[in-house]
Amino acid sequence: MKDYKKYFEIKSTPDQVYLALTNPLTIQLWSGEEAIFEPVVGTEFSLFEGAIMGEILELEEGRKIVQKWFFGDQDEDSIVTLLLHPKNNHTSIELRHINIPDEDYYDLVEGWNSMFMARLQEFYDENI
Repeated sequence: MKDYKKYFEIKSTPDQVYLALTNPLTIQLWSGEEAIFEPVVGTEFSLFEGAIMGEILELEEGRKIVQKWFFGDQDEDSIVTLLLHPKNNHTSIELRHINIPDEDYYDLVEGWNSMFMARLQEFYDENI
Protein backbone atom coordinates (compact mmCIF):
# COMPACT_ATOMS: atom_id res chain seq x y z
CA MET A 1 0.00 0.00 0.00
CA LYS A 2 1.17 3.50 -0.85
CA ASP A 3 0.10 7.04 -0.01
CA TYR A 4 -0.05 10.13 -2.21
CA LYS A 5 -0.18 13.79 -1.22
CA LYS A 6 -0.18 16.86 -3.42
CA TYR A 7 -1.49 20.44 -3.54
CA PHE A 8 -3.45 21.84 -6.47
CA GLU A 9 -4.50 25.45 -7.04
CA ILE A 10 -7.95 26.23 -8.42
CA LYS A 11 -9.00 29.71 -9.58
CA SER A 12 -12.15 29.91 -7.48
CA THR A 13 -13.32 30.18 -3.89
CA PRO A 14 -13.40 27.17 -1.54
CA ASP A 15 -17.22 27.27 -1.50
CA GLN A 16 -17.39 27.09 -5.30
CA VAL A 17 -14.76 24.34 -5.49
CA TYR A 18 -16.65 22.37 -2.83
CA LEU A 19 -19.82 22.60 -4.95
CA ALA A 20 -17.84 21.52 -8.03
CA LEU A 21 -16.71 18.42 -6.16
CA THR A 22 -20.05 17.52 -4.57
CA ASN A 23 -22.82 18.56 -6.99
CA PRO A 24 -23.43 15.86 -9.64
CA LEU A 25 -24.42 18.39 -12.31
CA THR A 26 -21.29 20.47 -11.76
CA ILE A 27 -19.11 17.34 -11.61
CA GLN A 28 -20.49 16.42 -15.03
CA LEU A 29 -19.69 19.92 -16.37
CA TRP A 30 -16.00 19.81 -15.47
CA SER A 31 -15.36 16.07 -15.84
CA GLY A 32 -17.29 15.56 -19.07
CA GLU A 33 -18.74 12.36 -17.59
CA GLU A 34 -22.01 11.52 -15.84
CA ALA A 35 -21.64 11.54 -12.07
CA ILE A 36 -23.67 9.50 -9.62
CA PHE A 37 -23.10 11.50 -6.47
CA GLU A 38 -25.39 12.52 -3.62
CA PRO A 39 -23.57 14.75 -1.10
CA VAL A 40 -24.73 12.82 1.96
CA VAL A 41 -22.43 11.01 4.38
CA GLY A 42 -22.81 7.25 4.03
CA THR A 43 -23.90 7.24 0.39
CA GLU A 44 -21.98 5.52 -2.39
CA PHE A 45 -20.89 7.34 -5.56
CA SER A 46 -19.56 6.66 -9.04
CA LEU A 47 -17.46 9.00 -11.20
CA PHE A 48 -15.82 8.77 -14.63
CA GLU A 49 -18.14 6.03 -15.89
CA GLY A 50 -17.51 3.85 -12.85
CA ALA A 51 -13.71 4.20 -12.92
CA ILE A 52 -13.98 5.75 -9.45
CA MET A 53 -16.42 4.23 -6.99
CA GLY A 54 -16.65 4.78 -3.28
CA GLU A 55 -18.50 6.01 -0.24
CA ILE A 56 -18.74 9.47 1.31
CA LEU A 57 -17.33 9.42 4.83
CA GLU A 58 -17.27 13.09 5.80
CA LEU A 59 -18.39 16.43 4.39
CA GLU A 60 -17.63 19.87 5.77
CA GLU A 61 -19.11 22.48 3.46
CA GLY A 62 -16.47 24.62 1.77
CA ARG A 63 -13.66 22.94 3.72
CA LYS A 64 -13.37 19.16 3.61
CA ILE A 65 -14.40 16.03 1.72
CA VAL A 66 -13.45 12.53 2.87
CA GLN A 67 -14.22 9.45 0.77
CA LYS A 68 -13.46 5.75 0.82
CA TRP A 69 -12.53 4.47 -2.63
CA PHE A 70 -13.24 0.87 -3.56
CA PHE A 71 -10.42 -1.32 -4.92
CA GLY A 72 -11.90 -4.77 -4.31
CA ASP A 73 -10.82 -6.84 -1.34
CA GLN A 74 -8.10 -5.16 0.68
CA ASP A 75 -7.27 -5.13 4.38
CA GLU A 76 -7.20 -1.36 4.82
CA ASP A 77 -9.61 1.20 3.39
CA SER A 78 -8.29 3.50 0.67
CA ILE A 79 -9.18 6.98 1.94
CA VAL A 80 -9.22 10.23 -0.06
CA THR A 81 -9.19 13.50 1.89
CA LEU A 82 -9.61 16.81 0.08
CA LEU A 83 -8.96 19.87 2.25
CA LEU A 84 -9.90 23.22 0.72
CA HIS A 85 -7.77 26.17 1.83
CA PRO A 86 -8.47 29.79 0.79
CA LYS A 87 -5.43 31.33 -0.90
CA ASN A 88 -5.47 34.82 -2.48
CA ASN A 89 -8.96 34.58 -4.04
CA HIS A 90 -8.19 31.01 -5.11
CA THR A 91 -8.39 27.61 -3.47
CA SER A 92 -5.51 25.37 -2.56
CA ILE A 93 -6.72 21.77 -2.57
CA GLU A 94 -4.68 19.54 -0.30
CA LEU A 95 -5.14 16.01 -1.62
CA ARG A 96 -4.25 13.08 0.61
CA HIS A 97 -4.94 9.57 -0.69
CA ILE A 98 -3.85 6.77 1.62
CA ASN A 99 -3.70 2.98 1.26
CA ILE A 100 -3.53 2.86 -2.52
CA PRO A 101 -2.88 -0.70 -3.71
CA ASP A 102 0.67 -0.96 -5.07
CA GLU A 103 -0.53 -2.26 -8.46
CA ASP A 104 -2.85 0.76 -8.89
CA TYR A 105 -0.54 3.49 -7.57
CA TYR A 106 1.00 4.87 -10.78
CA ASP A 107 -2.25 4.81 -12.75
CA LEU A 108 -4.06 6.51 -9.88
CA VAL A 109 -1.45 9.25 -9.49
CA GLU A 110 -1.59 9.85 -13.25
CA GLY A 111 -5.39 10.01 -13.01
CA TRP A 112 -5.29 12.55 -10.17
CA ASN A 113 -2.87 14.77 -12.08
CA SER A 114 -3.92 14.50 -15.72
CA MET A 115 -7.64 13.78 -15.45
CA PHE A 116 -9.31 14.67 -12.18
CA MET A 117 -7.48 17.81 -11.07
CA ALA A 118 -6.43 18.89 -14.58
CA ARG A 119 -10.04 18.92 -15.75
CA LEU A 120 -11.16 20.81 -12.64
CA GLN A 121 -8.39 23.39 -13.15
CA GLU A 122 -9.24 23.77 -16.86
CA PHE A 123 -12.92 24.25 -16.03
CA TYR A 124 -12.11 27.23 -13.80
CA ASP A 125 -9.41 28.58 -16.12
CA GLU A 126 -11.95 28.71 -18.96
CA ASN A 127 -14.89 29.97 -16.89
CA ILE A 128 -13.48 32.79 -14.78
